[in-house]
Amino acid sequence: MIRAIKGTRDILPPSSAAWNFVEEVSRDVFRRYHYQEIRTPIFEETALFARGVGEETDIVSKEMYTFADRDETSLTLRPENTAGVMRAYIEHRLDQIPGVTKLYYIGPMFRRERPQKGRYRQFFQIGAEAIGSESPYVDAEVIEMVVEILERCGVAGFHLLINSVGCPKCRPAFIGKLREKLAEVAPGMCADCRRRAETNPLRVLDCKVPEDQPVIETLPSILDHLCAECRTHFDTVQGSLSDRGIAYEVKPRLVRGLDYYRRTTFEITHGALGAQSAMMGGGRYDGLAEAIGSKVPAPGIGFSIGEDRLVMTVEESRPAVPALDVFVAPMGDAAAREAALIARELRAQGLSVEVSADRKLKRSLEVAHKSGARFAVILGDDEIAAGTVQWKNMASGEQIAVPRGELAARSKGMEHG
Repeated sequence: MIRAIKGTRDILPPSSAAWNFVEEVSRDVFRRYHYQEIRTPIFEETALFARGVGEETDIVSKEMYTFADRDETSLTLRPENTAGVMRAYIEHRLDQIPGVTKLYYIGPMFRRERPQKGRYRQFFQIGAEAIGSESPYVDAEVIEMVVEILERCGVAGFHLLINSVGCPKCRPAFIGKLREKLAEVAPGMCADCRRRAETNPLRVLDCKVPEDQPVIETLPSILDHLCAECRTHFDTVQGSLSDRGIAYEVKPRLVRGLDYYRRTTFEITHGALGAQSAMMGGGRYDGLAEAIGSKVPAPGIGFSIGEDRLVMTVEESRPAVPALDVFVAPMGDAAAREAALIARELRAQGLSVEVSADRKLKRSLEVAHKSGARFAVILGDDEIAAGTVQWKNMASGEQIAVPRGELAARSKGMEHG
C-alpha cells in the first residue's frame, strides 16, 4: 500500500475546518491592515535562497529540497517565502507604487527536518511583509497584527519576545565580543554551535539545545552595543507596543542570524507546543534586497506564523463546531424529489445541508446524528399530502410539523431551535 511520504500528512475533516477558520481570520485581519495577497511559485532558483537565506544556515546547508531541472538549472522547493516575496517585489518594480507595499501569503513550504510535534517536511506558513519603510511604527504595527490574528483565533497564553540585532554600523563590535567569549565556551557546546562559532556567531544564540542554554545566557548582550540610531529605533518600537497595550518581554539573545536582518526581531512562543515552543518569528530585513542583487534598497519587516502549529493550538482550545446545519431525510421517491428542492432552498439561505441517500428513517437519523447535524427535516408521503415537513431538533429530540411554505422562514430562526 502506498502511504503519505514521511513528514507529510493529509489534512482531513473535521481538522480541515480548523484550517479554514485560521485562514479566514488571518485574511480578515490582513484586509483590515490593508495587506494584499501575493502568490509566489513553490520553487525558485536555488541561488535565491543561498544568497537570501544564507549559505551557512541549517536551512540552506541541510534542509532544502534541491534538484536539477532538465536544463541543469538548480531549483529548490521554497523553504520560506520572504526571499520569494522580495524577489517578486524587485522583479515587478513594486517599489514604484507610492507608500509601503503590504503583502501577505498563505501556503506550503518544504524543509527536510526531523518530523516532530507540529513540525513537518511539508508545512504551511501564514506570513506578511511590509516593504518600503524603516519606521519603527511600522514594526509595532506588524507585531500588533500578529497578536490580533492569534487573539481572534482564540489562542491564549502566548508570549511575545522582542529584541534588536543592531545594524552594520554597531553589530561588528558586538560580534567581535561574541567571538572572544565563544572561543572560551564553544568547545563545550553542541556540534552545531562549535561550527557556528566560526562561520556565523549570531546563530549560536539561536541554539535550541537545552544543555547549551546556561552557556548562552553568559554570552554578551547585543543591547549593550547598539548605536544611538538603533537604540532610538528599539525604544520607539517598545513605546509604541506599550501604547497599543501589547505585553512583551525583551529577550537580549533573540536573533535572526542572517546578515541582512537589522534592528527589530521578534518571536511568539506558546507552552502547549512543548520544547519547540516557537509559534512564529519575524524581523526587520533592511539588507535583503541588496543580498539578492537589487541596486535599490528596500527596507522591510515581516513575519511568518507556523500554520500547522497554530491550527494544533486552536484545535486544543476551541470547541468543535457542528459541521452540518440541516440533514434532510426523505422517505420514498416522491419525497426524494421534494428533498432536493428543500435542500436547494435552505442552501440559498446560507445553510449547510445534506440529503440522505437512504430511504429508511432510522438509518437516516443515525447518519444525521453522526454527521453532527443540528436539525433534521423529515418528509414522506403523509407530509407531502399535508403540505408539511417534520422539523427535528437533533440535540433535544423535539420534533414539530412545519408547513412547507414556512420552512425558509423557520430556517432563519434556527439558532433559537
